[in-house]
Amino acid sequence: MDVSDVIAQAEAQGAIIGVSAILPTGERFSHNGDRRFVAASTVKIAIMIELFRQIDAGQLSLEMRHTLRPADKATGSGIVANLHDGIELTLGDLAYLMMSISDNSSTNMLIDYVGQARVNATMQDLDMAGSTLGRRMRGKQAEASEQENWAVPADYTRAIAALLDGSAASAASCAKMLDLLEAQQNDRRIARHLPRTGRPRWGSKTGSLPGVTNDVGYVVTERGTAIMAIFCENQSNPHDGERIVGEIAGALLSMS
Repeated sequence: MDVSDVIAQAEAQGAIIGVSAILPTGERFSHNGDRRFVAASTVKIAIMIELFRQIDAGQLSLEMRHTLRPADKATGSGIVANLHDGIELTLGDLAYLMMSISDNSSTNMLIDYVGQARVNATMQDLDMAGSTLGRRMRGKQAEASEQENWAVPADYTRAIAALLDGSAASAASCAKMLDLLEAQQNDRRIARHLPRTGRPRWGSKTGSLPGVTNDVGYVVTERGTAIMAIFCENQSNPHDGERIVGEIAGALLSMS
């Protein structure tokens, strides 16, 4: 099915869809690509980039150790909230957990290390002008008194492109960040229709909240790399959201 048809079908059922894609041919596809969506955990890409920029500057290192405290434990996705107090985790551990299983406690600890303002400055530097890190991870949408984390699909394809071409940070750091994206444990979205055997190289960062199902990443095809940022809001349940994101990704890859 054509990607526009997949989107139209989803929106006819009440979903709100945002897509920005850069195909191996250089062709671009956009549907609400400049609209703001709730970022959910896709904002962790920007946190990761700022972390590695500070590593490049010698301010932090992946080997630095953090001793887990009760105050570090966040609600929502992840496993660190269930670990015992006093366990030592490196910043490398926190980055892996943040990206592979979207651990919220690890994310909030990294925000403390790198600084929320620094993350937002890096987003601006990467031409992610419409996207922001407004608050820490809590596993639910922002309350009335809180700033939300916002994402513009086109901003996130720019961020992934900068990782792939090695300009988001040092070339070595970009390679490490791609490894983290490829540690993604959820293959039900962008990777949903990739073959189970002989699967191509791919990486992504998901984002999930009630009524929100997102995925941002890339797939390396025989003809080149497809970059995509897919945001889905107002769907009836998370399984429908994952199916919609997967179908959009599959349709985009069929254009590659």
